[in-house]
Amino acid sequence: MSMAGAPRFSSSPWSPLVALAAFALPVIFVVVPLAIFLSYSFFSVDQGTIIHTLTLGNYVRFFTDPVFLPVFRNTVILCVSVAAICIVLAYPVAYFLTTLKGRWRYALLMLLLVPLLMSYVIKIYAVRSILGLNGFLNKALVALGILSEPSSLFVFNMNAILLTLTLLLIPFAILPIFLALERIPQVLLRASDDLGASPLQTFLRVTLPLSLPGVASAASFVFVLALGDFLTPQMVGGVSGFTFGRILYSQFGTAYNWPFGAALSVALALLVIGAILLGERFGRSRGAST
Repeated sequence: MSMAGAPRFSSSPWSPLVALAAFALPVIFVVVPLAIFLSYSFFSVDQGTIIHTLTLGNYVRFFTDPVFLPVFRNTVILCVSVAAICIVLAYPVAYFLTTLKGRWRYALLMLLLVPLLMSYVIKIYAVRSILGLNGFLNKALVALGILSEPSSLFVFNMNAILLTLTLLLIPFAILPIFLALERIPQVLLRASDDLGASPLQTFLRVTLPLSLPGVASAASFVFVLALGDFLTPQMVGGVSGFTFGRILYSQFGTAYNWPFGAALSVALALLVIGAILLGERFGRSRGAST
């Protein structure tokens, strides 16, 4: 068949401008601000005035001061715990959703994702009212005889931050795991059944390995969100619930030490990038091996 009569599509004269805008906008609004922010970490502050002289003093202070590294370490442990608990709770929920048929599957999924549309502050207040001395959790434990009187174990400490972040971030763990489970070809599950495998064997040898990329994505997602959260520790942590996010917040707020806050942010950003790359690499390697 001759191609003489085929229509010819010429590129639009606006294509170079569109391509330029596609590259320029991220550079202007993402890369440039980050570069400026990085440069601030090499400045210093003297009596409330930023001194634009390059120095490594902020990084030296971060690694040598006895306060910051322990808080950083404890925050990382807290966020890893939040991610682990979210995965343990989210996986059965996501698996149950994939067993539903028809519109019920996506209707229940939407109900689980509705809290994401609510105000973050309102959700924190709601959780704090549950965990407080007169909250639902203490009343239930007292009514069941587990506690003789309301306990402050669940509010204004690290336990409160752990529970609150878990409740707030669990929808972010359910969705990636659900998507990973939903993409598993049903023919593999039927083949496993035809070969005589029990439901447990099918889950352990087929479903679980194929869903691990979604688990890795969910874990890294929850970890990153928990690591950068300063509002939840501020509202439910109290004096004993001091996290790295609260230190960052204080440096840009009451302390007015933007250079040191920028240096702390760089350390946090490096950890976030490492967590994302680790989750991506784990998910990719598990997906390739299966």
